[in-house]
Amino acid sequence: MSKVFISKDDQYLFAKGTHYDIYKKLGAHPSEENGKKGTFFAVWAPNAEAVYVIGTFNSWDEKAHQMKNLGPGGIHSLFIPGVGVNELYKYLIITPSGEKLYKADPYANYAELRPGTASKTTDISQFKWTDNAWMRERDSKGHTGNPVAIYECHIGSWMRHPGCEDDGFYTYREFAERIVEYLKEMKYTHIELIGISEYPYDGSWGYQVTGYFAPTSRYGEPTDFMYLVNLLHRNKIGVILDWVPAHFCTDSHGLGCFDGQCIYEHPDPRLGEHPDWGTKIFNYGKTEVKNFLIANALYWIREFHIDGIRVDAVASMLYLDYGKSEGQWVANEYGGNKNLEAIEFFRHLNSVILGAYPGFMSIAEESTAWPLVTGMVEDGGLGFSFKWNMGWMHDFCEYMKLDPYFRRNNHHALTFAMSYNNAENYILPLSHDEVVHLKCSMVNKMPGYMTDKYANLRAGYTYMFGHSGKKLLFMGQDFGQEREWSEERELDWYLLNEGHNKGLHEYVKELLKVYRKYPCMYEIDNDWGGFEWLNADDSERSTYSFFRKAKSGRNNLLFVINMTPMTWEKYRVGVPKKGKHKLLLNSCEERFGGCGAEIPAELVSEPVKCNSQKNSLTFDIPPYCAAVYLF
Repeated sequence: MSKVFISKDDQYLFAKGTHYDIYKKLGAHPSEENGKKGTFFAVWAPNAEAVYVIGTFNSWDEKAHQMKNLGPGGIHSLFIPGVGVNELYKYLIITPSGEKLYKADPYANYAELRPGTASKTTDISQFKWTDNAWMRERDSKGHTGNPVAIYECHIGSWMRHPGCEDDGFYTYREFAERIVEYLKEMKYTHIELIGISEYPYDGSWGYQVTGYFAPTSRYGEPTDFMYLVNLLHRNKIGVILDWVPAHFCTDSHGLGCFDGQCIYEHPDPRLGEHPDWGTKIFNYGKTEVKNFLIANALYWIREFHIDGIRVDAVASMLYLDYGKSEGQWVANEYGGNKNLEAIEFFRHLNSVILGAYPGFMSIAEESTAWPLVTGMVEDGGLGFSFKWNMGWMHDFCEYMKLDPYFRRNNHHALTFAMSYNNAENYILPLSHDEVVHLKCSMVNKMPGYMTDKYANLRAGYTYMFGHSGKKLLFMGQDFGQEREWSEERELDWYLLNEGHNKGLHEYVKELLKVYRKYPCMYEIDNDWGGFEWLNADDSERSTYSFFRKAKSGRNNLLFVINMTPMTWEKYRVGVPKKGKHKLLLNSCEERFGGCGAEIPAELVSEPVKCNSQKNSLTFDIPPYCAAVYLF
């Protein structure tokens, strides 16, 4: 154990916004001074008259341990001998007016289980990582040319212990064993975890944070979370965290008015508050705040070996008037609605983390047509690795909800996304947001009787996996969860005993297997070199045909998808090559919960022109059938 201290250089770099290891200095850290072991505490509170550390180790005595103000930068620090791990503590901040504020530590690595609001001392340096092979491989390759199939997951409602008096949550370690088994069976490449940074209210799902440097104590200690990540890596599964730099909650123990004044949020409520969400907005123009957020991203990368962040609500950061009415926002210096400070923040963030960790993924949930979200910073872009394609998601869901009779008039909904596909590096998301707040589960968005719903969903998922772009499914969507998602209960796993659900589960497994096996499905995702429409205009029959192309020219895949309850006899599809086409997937097979309609296991093309191709093939396409052929 070595001594922790804050030097003048530390204070200088923090004030400049470039102290990327500041989380090792601020917060509570095991330390040793004059041969005595204890804990070193440090907090940024530039407007405080005085700051005290109070906790279980001093019986919450408000005068026992006053911190030292280190200078004009506003950092206060104190070493307290004898303080070990698992001690509760807070900072008592005395404002110039004499008001007392009881605050959790913004840089704490651990927190008291809610509804408690104190921070908790811990030591995250003791965990022994065994994922070196994964980490080396991750940073030696990029992502755009590799398969990315993400399972979005909320630990607390994925699976629970039955009959428990408490919440029945799995611990991080219990969850690790079960989720690794599941992800390997299904062949997902990554898991995206919702609600890991500490938060007070379960119903916020973790999108209103109080502890940015603390894995939530709902499921265990920080080292337990490390165990989860390590085990996932040992099984070649990447870990992405939902990360929320757009706003924070207003709970009194949190970041708001931290030292009596607005040091994390903008003091002007037109710039510092989200009226619709009831949350505070970070002040992206303040160097210490930018340092807090960038260091936080680096903290998860360095200390917890995280492989990616999905940045929540990026649009709300980029636009000053997002979710606001006239009079609720302030224009930038040029009179526009772009948040110039947030733009600079994103460029700074992505330059630092992707420059140091080229295998890391920085993913933007950005819902507008903002240009160059994944463009290079030197070209005027924001520098993200990927962008969620929210336009594709909206068009897909709206189309799939339609009665098949009306799909002919909305045929373009499933073709439009390819017209702008090369604008960004996209992920196609069917996330938790699509299955809450009366939007229905994915299967219950589909029209028709239950058999039709599942047939529609199999066809829709085939279109999704065949379309250019990386993939994301929220938990439960891969087996047809029929109720909307709720954080208050586990998924309806019993449905896997039902034929439709078991069949859909098997079908998604096959889609993931095909996706990972054939490079044509992922290696060229952001230009027309990897995708070609064969017939994008068959609106009368609501049928789509296209193929995915491999760089090698071998093992390409043909997709033909019938979005109606009609059988189209002798349907002709143009193909680019002569020869045999081998059936890989038929969504109508009984083992997938389908009607059992058969299609040819092998098709041989004819020298008949069709769809601007010199060759073509014909077969009868059953209702709601998705067929995938290898050629």
